[in-house]
Amino acid sequence: MILSTTHSFGSPNHSTRSHTPYLNAVSKLSQASLFSTSVTYKEKRLCECFDLHNELVPYGEAWSWQKSIVKEKKALIQRNHSCSDTLIILQHHPVYTLGNGSSEEYLNFEIIDAPYDVYRTDRGGEVTYHGPGQLVMYPIINLRNHKMDLHWYLRELEEVVIRVLSSTFSIKASRLEGLTGVWVGISSSYLVSLREKYLIQM
Repeated sequence: MILSTTHSFGSPNHSTRSHTPYLNAVSKLSQASLFSTSVTYKEKRLCECFDLHNELVPYGEAWSWQKSIVKEKKALIQRNHSCSDTLIILQHHPVYTLGNGSSEEYLNFEIIDAPYDVYRTDRGGEVTYHGPGQLVMYPIINLRNHKMDLHWYLRELEEVVIRVLSSTFSIKASRLEGLTGVWVGISSSYLVSLREKYLIQM
């Protein structure tokens, strides 16, 4: 199972339309690797990190990049080769995304007169806004290297966020029973959208 997950931190800024040049290499892995960092854990598992946190990357390019990474990892696994996990960190130009089961009725505008680009994605969830000032992280995880359990994976991600908020920002966050995400007061400070792929050939 390879997971492609979206994590969003920060507050959306609907009034800001930034023209900061984005990294053209997003669609070219060979160039983007110049900005990558590899982290190795005690178990010798490698995690490749593409740190573009100061870059505004168009959603369509980031999405295509993720799909190409997943395709490469699937090919490695099918050849019985090991593959590392990947984390992409970036910001997007203003954009709305809709999960595969979401409804356009949750948009506060007519789709033909959208203020920003709108993408129908293959992840779960409803309507999500991304924009400048909002940090988005895309982990692409091979759960064979960890634990083949989606619920375990989500709880682990939540735990990481809770600890980071506490240790780095002195913010007390928690879970709410029956809901996915991390909550500060009555607001969600962390959202997760998940897409899973079961490989047919093992």
